[in-house]
Amino acid sequence: MDKITMTTPLVEMDGDEMTRILWKMIKDELLLPYIDLKTEYYDLGLTCRNETDDQVTLDSAEATKKYGVAVKCATITPNAARMTEYKLKEMWKSPNGTIRAALDGTVFRAPIVVKGIEPCVRNWEKPITLARHAYGDVYKNTEIKVPGEGKAELVFTAKDGTQIRETIHEFAGPGILQGIHNTDKSIASFARSCFNYALDIHQDLWFATKDTISKKYDHNFKDIFREIYEAEYQKKFEEAGIEYFYTLIDDAVARVMKAKGGFIWACKNYDGDVMSDMVSSAFGSLAMMTSVLVSPDGVYEYEAAHGTVQRHYYKHLKGEETSTNSVATIFAWTGALRKRGELDNNQELTAFADQLEKATIQTIEQGKMTKDLALITSLKDVTVLNSEDFIKEIRKTLDTLS
Repeated sequence: MDKITMTTPLVEMDGDEMTRILWKMIKDELLLPYIDLKTEYYDLGLTCRNETDDQVTLDSAEATKKYGVAVKCATITPNAARMTEYKLKEMWKSPNGTIRAALDGTVFRAPIVVKGIEPCVRNWEKPITLARHAYGDVYKNTEIKVPGEGKAELVFTAKDGTQIRETIHEFAGPGILQGIHNTDKSIASFARSCFNYALDIHQDLWFATKDTISKKYDHNFKDIFREIYEAEYQKKFEEAGIEYFYTLIDDAVARVMKAKGGFIWACKNYDGDVMSDMVSSAFGSLAMMTSVLVSPDGVYEYEAAHGTVQRHYYKHLKGEETSTNSVATIFAWTGALRKRGELDNNQELTAFADQLEKATIQTIEQGKMTKDLALITSLKDVTVLNSEDFIKEIRKTLDTLS
């Protein structure tokens, strides 16, 4: 059988530890036998990032802007222990954060739904996609430990020297202070990414803040979303037959628990951080969670939602067998290949991505899976496979579908 041809490369970002091992297995077994794969390769493994002073990460982000589609392996965000282990020049920033900032993107995470891995919330029938605004708020805060009695003020000094000043609190004794910020530009980019992605996957969009309490900060998010929606997207949503819905974050949580799923839930930074873990856990596992970074101008970077599976990597280095779940990494590749196919009008490539996802799900539903899924499945008499054999079983299934 002739291999599927690609007209435009996609950006390939290799990663670290056990996911790097799976990355090669997936390419060798599930991609290269079927596709004349064209990628612009960047090694985002920690060793290479250290050697290039992390320039390779910036270069990969620029390449993603150029080609419009990227696929990324999980990478290490170093801590003090990693500094010693990898003999790092400095504690390099999160590659995801660097790429996200370069693309001005929003992260969308959705569970991969499989029969036999039932959600803890029994009425959830379809995936719930979490859209997290990954800029500002408590993640870029400034904090002070107040030593004793005194007045805390919030002060903004304009370029011309004029000031806006508000009293935060008159402290009678020790306490704590926190200052957070966001920008209209970042919020607007978040809004456009959410509206575009809703149109792209044809799902309703929910957005939630706490504007009744935060009457300026959170209300600004609400206002910017509403203004952009009414000016740029309302007619498109109506034509597509989908809805934009705003509510308070506590009301959204209550509604989500009673919903059937099948929508996008957009959240501010902290809310999205917490709720994406809640949704992924309730649906089964982070290893069964897709993640795509979408820029407001339509650039896509696909990856798995989980980390580098460090514990399994150390076992692998000792020559021990591992049973590592590769599903989310496979779906990162299929997401990128499908988008590349859509943008290039390459129907063969798009169809292959669909077939590979179908084969992956069908393999699990036939009772062939990795250990983590075997521990939570409701299927009986399942076969637990090691990392490599699971990928090879998917290939067998794929060949029956081709």
